[in-house]
Amino acid sequence: MNKSALLLALVGFMCTLIYPQAFALVHPVTQDFSQAEPGESLPGGSATVNKKRNTHSFSHSSANLKFSRKMNFSLGNALFKKIWIASPSSTLASDGLGPLFNAPSCQRCHIKDGRGHPPKANFPQDNAISMLMRLSIPPQTKRQRDALSSGRVGVISEPTYGSQLQDLAVTGNLSEGKINITYEEKIIHLKGGEQISLRHPTYTITNSNYGPLHPQTMMSVRVAPPMIGLGLLEAISASDTLSLADPEDTNNDGISGKANEVWDFVKQRSSLGRFGWKAGQPNLPQQNADAFSGDLGIASPLFKSVTGDCSQAQVTCIKAPHGGTLQHDNVEISNEGMKLVNFYTRNLALQKRQKVNSPKVLAGKGLFYQSGCADCHQPSYTTSENAGIEQAGQRIWPYTDLLLHNMGRGLADHRPEFMATGFEWRTPPLWGIGLTQTVNKHNFFLHDGRARGLLEAIIWHGGEAHKAQQKVVNMTPEERRLLITFLESL
Repeated sequence: MNKSALLLALVGFMCTLIYPQAFALVHPVTQDFSQAEPGESLPGGSATVNKKRNTHSFSHSSANLKFSRKMNFSLGNALFKKIWIASPSSTLASDGLGPLFNAPSCQRCHIKDGRGHPPKANFPQDNAISMLMRLSIPPQTKRQRDALSSGRVGVISEPTYGSQLQDLAVTGNLSEGKINITYEEKIIHLKGGEQISLRHPTYTITNSNYGPLHPQTMMSVRVAPPMIGLGLLEAISASDTLSLADPEDTNNDGISGKANEVWDFVKQRSSLGRFGWKAGQPNLPQQNADAFSGDLGIASPLFKSVTGDCSQAQVTCIKAPHGGTLQHDNVEISNEGMKLVNFYTRNLALQKRQKVNSPKVLAGKGLFYQSGCADCHQPSYTTSENAGIEQAGQRIWPYTDLLLHNMGRGLADHRPEFMATGFEWRTPPLWGIGLTQTVNKHNFFLHDGRARGLLEAIIWHGGEAHKAQQKVVNMTPEERRLLITFLESL
């Protein structure tokens, strides 16, 4: 076991001593597919809602949310949807956007609180809204190497363009550039005479308005993930997640899940990474504050820079007016505002599953488990009793281990982030995945939306998931249809 894995294991052990979590646990993976498991139809436990399935299916509050707390959810929702504007403005509670940004509101990326998508056509015919490009470079100096090794930073930002490409700007500023995508189709043959085409993306930046990028710039394209169930993921105990980690593959099963170790700016120490495509954020307050800063250019009490992701090389951006006021703690969204957003994002509910006892769904479930998919997509947990009122002590079904896995060369972005290598991604939760088409009117999956459906997403799996992928390739067409039927039921 390496030093980082040992440290995280010790942290998890200490957590169990300091914060007893007797009711928090990882549920064993079932081998009985004759009927649904107890509570399986309620992916979010008692927080699960049973509402009409439509475009608003991801936007409901936790079913167990008390009436006295619903106002906070509604106010948080308003802030999540709010269109921010540039400073100066007479509307002080809404100004401070940018100067450079990716979207003017949270909802513009997390459309209907759901999944983002790549542009339907290449720039300039379509905008990359709901998709962004992370930027970084390898360390160039001893100071940068020391910063990375300290664990306080996860990447070294590109010196001119910062940590991500900002493709929009307020008046008086130039956007940083545009993401251009080209796809190459490659045919994969499946057992039973079927075939599937995978689109391999190539990303470039056009209209780079602030000069050339560093020659060693690493790029990673990400679509916005769905917002449902985030508070429940936060409520999974660190010790439960760490119990699933096997970074050295000591059991020789070919799966070496590892925890990301990231910096917690409030606690001023390394913590377990949970959120983001590479598990680069430890909790929702930091995830949300980072998104306000990086995606909207909105300063918060945690990330106070009123210029967002602007670099010192972008002089106009640095000198632009900002929206920091005394009424808002000299930042652009106040501490109270952030608390409301955090409450909202913790309480976006899962929909009740349908047809969990359908013979086809159960058959597909058996294939999912027997293929090894559940080895990383861990089905079920009971959340910590120390979590929030709505999230505590719930048996949940997220289908994720929250760990990093090497997904092979095909999905690699070659961009490290804290402990995550350029080949590793956090296992994304699968709950609600069958409602993507209903909510977001598309079926684009994986970190950059390259997969045009669930089967394409599966076939893209490599690295640690290659063995499971091959089992799917070698299924009969009917078995693959049953597998997809199960996934669409989630």
